Amino acid sequence: MTHTVEADYLVIGAGAMGMGFTDTLVDHADARVVLVDRRHAAGGHWLAAYPFVRLHQSSTFYGVASTVLGGRLQEHGPEAGLHERADQPTITAYYSAQLQRLVDTGRVEMYGGCEYVGDRTFVSRVSGRRYAVPERCRIVDARYLSPDVPAETPPPFGVDGARVIAAGEVVGVEEPPSQWVVVGSGKTATDTCVWLLGHGVDPDAICWVRPRDPWMLNRALIQPDPAIYLAMVADLLEAAAAAPSLPDLFLRLEELGIMLRVDPAVTPTMAKAPTLGAWELELLRSIENVVRLGHVRTAHRGRLELDGGDVAIADDAVVVHCAADGLKLPGRVPIWQPDAITLQPVRAGFPCFGAAVTGYVEATRGDDAEKNRLCPLSSFGNTLADWAQMNVTGFRATASFGAEPDIRDWSNRVALNPARVPPDTVPSARLDDALARLAAHTAPGIARLAELSG
Repeated sequence: MTHTVEADYLVIGAGAMGMGFTDTLVDHADARVVLVDRRHAAGGHWLAAYPFVRLHQSSTFYGVASTVLGGRLQEHGPEAGLHERADQPTITAYYSAQLQRLVDTGRVEMYGGCEYVGDRTFVSRVSGRRYAVPERCRIVDARYLSPDVPAETPPPFGVDGARVIAAGEVVGVEEPPSQWVVVGSGKTATDTCVWLLGHGVDPDAICWVRPRDPWMLNRALIQPDPAIYLAMVADLLEAAAAAPSLPDLFLRLEELGIMLRVDPAVTPTMAKAPTLGAWELELLRSIENVVRLGHVRTAHRGRLELDGGDVAIADDAVVVHCAADGLKLPGRVPIWQPDAITLQPVRAGFPCFGAAVTGYVEATRGDDAEKNRLCPLSSFGNTLADWAQMNVTGFRATASFGAEPDIRDWSNRVALNPARVPPDTVPSARLDDALARLAAHTAPGIARLAELSG
């Protein structure tokens, strides 16, 4: 028997994108929403993330539009003066509270532990009970870019006698091995290395398998202060306008303090560009045993077999799998289509703001073609060319929806928007200078980025 659930929207996925969309939609439209997630609660991949994870950016840029996550400055530690970054318990508690706020409106229902099976139908993974929404209900796919996490994804290489654990399991190792082997180039790998070093592991006891070296953004410049953030964007665009090539642009950004790389002797080819603190960079540079022979094919006891050859490791080495596909690049499709609304980035980076602005446009506009015009797709970075394209499409999207007075007014009041200038901002010469330089360099900078991205 299939039970009918009355709703105007069925949102598949109660992670950051699904929650961000639903929060704004419900606040700006008289809509009934059903949230469905295969996990038991709201929060998406954070419910399965490694326990020492933190947001790589300010908490202010994450969450839903109605309720700011964080907002305070750190008073102690290596990031004193920068905005706080929430840890996993804080994030999961936040989403739990936001879900309750939505449910309390009387217009949102959450069905946790359920799998969407198509044809407007979802099934409980606990009871087997089947549910369906009516034909008039719009389907919202918030899973399109759902990240994989090591805890739920087997390592992308064979295991033959080696001890292989997921990143989150390092906290439960009871006897220290003579060597830790960290496999991965992204944020999970850098977080794991920083955690190990912070817990007293000798840098010489870490072997870091880094198939590609990454460019990362200086966290001190990705802050919810318009004078800081907009000055960084102005510097980036000015550098882009004058750059003869993408590699040269990244070197210019490094000179400006915007981009960071772990090894100054190696030119990175990966530009997913998470943020990194200067203190983390110093720790990461203490690891000298770095393997750059491509991806691991098989982890044997005492040996790694890689694309470019074999490397000896300790017989008792613990191999830490940090190589899950955390940033999906499945290709862009129109957000609004007849069969579904497919949530994707709208501006460069900052997916929570993209989900929120999509929810606002859905709530306030009636024509799908107009909605797609207002929210042209952006993308995530991967290669240097991908990063350049991400910025081109993101700036064009910002110009598109920013030309609408009501969207511009709303987005300037939403803390998720990194480029906002809040109405209560105190004028300053520093901010005036950033805005003037931004106005001067945006058009030539974006035009050059478009050429460089191909």
